Amino acid sequence: MIKLMLIVITMAIFMCPASAQDRQDDTSYKVLYEQKLPYFQELITGGLYAHSPSNYGGDPFYNTRVFETGSLSINNIVYANVLLLYDNHADMVLTFHPIYKQKILIKPEKIDDFTLEDGTVFRHFKSNSSYNHDNNGFYEVIYDHDIKVLAKHYKESEAVNEIGHITREYVSYDDYFLFFDGKFEIMNKKKHAISKLGMNKKSVKKHFRSKNLVFKFDRKEYLIELVKLQEMSGKTFEGFYE
Repeated sequence: MIKLMLIVITMAIFMCPASAQDRQDDTSYKVLYEQKLPYFQELITGGLYAHSPSNYGGDPFYNTRVFETGSLSINNIVYANVLLLYDNHADMVLTFHPIYKQKILIKPEKIDDFTLEDGTVFRHFKSNSSYNHDNNGFYEVIYDHDIKVLAKHYKESEAVNEIGHITREYVSYDDYFLFFDGKFEIMNKKKHAISKLGMNKKSVKKHFRSKNLVFKFDRKEYLIELVKLQEMSGKTFEGFYE
């Protein structure tokens, strides 16, 4: 039925006089789709979401198991006020079908980026396939300049030692990256971050004396401050140092 409606709408658009078509821009077509379709066609092309087994403890979702109102960018068109839920175990984004009352998977290859209700931005990146937890390539964008600070939030299902109904549980992990010109560098050690940015260790140490940031415990904030320090140096960054 939905496909039939889309065909009818498309035919109606192309049957309009050329002068009318010239006056319509992409925004007006988007509005037309919103008015005529029960939900954006791009958002309902994924399959039904399969829930976790009953013997799994916790949940596979990022931050909350409840749908949030966010925004979604597909093919450079931003859809606002969309119900979203991010499964960061499967690295999949879900929406809620308003008619059939079902959780629907959004095909990850269609998504440019999405923003959750609290403003957290996730973007699709294609160049980190050697990383074991890349999956569908969604990373939180923490600092979005030429040198980006990214986070990969993921959950693993791990065995539970206690005897009972729950035999496995979801455990959360976070990895942090610097990203520049299509290349990822995972940041597990402070000295690695400093060397990859080509910075002077003594200057970095002096800068951080008053910042009350410890790399081990404040990795996100430390990396943001480190990249800002590199930017303030005035030195053109051309790529990660070996």
